[in-house]
Amino acid sequence: MRASAHLLAAALLLAFAGAACADSAKPAAKPAAGTTVAMKVTSSGFEPATVQARKGEPLTLVITRTTEKTCATEIVVKDYGINTPLPLDKPVSVTFTPARSGQVKFACAMDMIGGVVVVQ
Repeated sequence: MRASAHLLAAALLLAFAGAACADSAKPAAKPAAGTTVAMKVTSSGFEPATVQARKGEPLTLVITRTTEKTCATEIVVKDYGINTPLPLDKPVSVTFTPARSGQVKFACAMDMIGGVVVVQ
C-alpha cells in the first residue's frame, strides 16, 4: 500500500509539473492597444489641457499633481463616471475607452479647472 501511495504521489506531481510547463509555454497576453498621455496638474491647471484620442481605443491619462495651490485634487470625467483623487506628487493612471467622436470634458470636482479629450 505504501508503494502505491508513492506512485500516486509521483504521478500527481508529474501531472502538475506538466500542467505548469504547458501554461508557461503560452504567450503572455498583450496589453490593450491604446494611447498613454503623461499629464501634470500645476498652478496653471491640467497640462496638457487638450489630449488627442481615437474612438474605441483605450486612453490612459497618467496624471501627477505637482502643486498644493490648486482645486484640481481629483479628476472628474462625467461622461465616463470617473472621479479619481490626485494625491500630491504621485502619478495616478486613469483609463477609459472613448465610445464616440467629439470632445470629452474633464475637470476638477468644482468644474473650475479642466480640459478636453478630442476623440477622432
